[in-house]
Amino acid sequence: MADESAVTVYGNTAITDPSKNNNKNNFSVKVGLAQMLRGGAIIEVTTVDQAKIAESAGACCVIVSEPSGSGIQRMLDPAVVKQIQRSVNVPVMAKARVGHFVEAQILEAVGVDYIDENELDSVADEDHFINKHNFQIPFVCGCGSLGEGLRRVREGAAMIRTQGDRSGSGNIAETVKHVRDVMGKIRVLTNMDEDEVFTFAKELGAPYDILAQTKQMGRLPVVHFASGGIVTPADAALMMQLGCDGVFVGSEVFNSVDPYKSVRAIVQAVRNYNDAHILAKVSSGLNDVVASSSEVADVMTSFNLDP
Repeated sequence: MADESAVTVYGNTAITDPSKNNNKNNFSVKVGLAQMLRGGAIIEVTTVDQAKIAESAGACCVIVSEPSGSGIQRMLDPAVVKQIQRSVNVPVMAKARVGHFVEAQILEAVGVDYIDENELDSVADEDHFINKHNFQIPFVCGCGSLGEGLRRVREGAAMIRTQGDRSGSGNIAETVKHVRDVMGKIRVLTNMDEDEVFTFAKELGAPYDILAQTKQMGRLPVVHFASGGIVTPADAALMMQLGCDGVFVGSEVFNSVDPYKSVRAIVQAVRNYNDAHILAKVSSGLNDVVASSSEVADVMTSFNLDP
């Protein structure tokens, strides 16, 4: 059963729910859990060893997924998820296919901290997303526009992931484009008269009440991360300066010579994104690391393998 209102208001130190609805799937509680990740880097991992490296480097959360392959991308084996949960103390996020509510049910039963209804995996239902209000666990959903993101919030997403490049190539241009589009439309929205919001909601295909909440707050009403093409500290700091609350980093970061150094540098960049001196320091000595990641991808591509 969904809350009467999917709109959550951020206070200075807490989150309040306008509906005062205290049912077990209270949306504002889920948003509060997602808000705990603000200002952090979420690292994609496929093994226990990678999860340990990410935790030691300061990741706020790890997201577990299957290794990239040519076949259908599904939910990771629950046994592997449990192994990773036992090996780290940071929150663990896992992916479910779009519309596959049974995968989500399994992941909730396993006890993961967050579920990413991930459009990058193979889609299970081409017409319907999961009704996330039916779950007690917070969900993350991707978007490429403001309207899409607010539709996911209406379905119960407690975090929005603005998605960019999906190939693992390290090209951040698409991520920048989508983040700027979302932020630009929010700036336009905040300068609108109240009666203009109805028309804007129709143009975006967005729920009016959540769009009105976005206008009031001057930002998305849930935590907003960026994902795709983020491979350097400068990339991560760029996303933060554009207005995001944090970043997702793909598992290709572990292809580098020193994965710990790569992850640690990105974590420090997210925490100190406005300090150019710190950014210069953490970016130093990473050329070989980044080049190595690209070289690994090139070599594997030449052999028709997926990095």
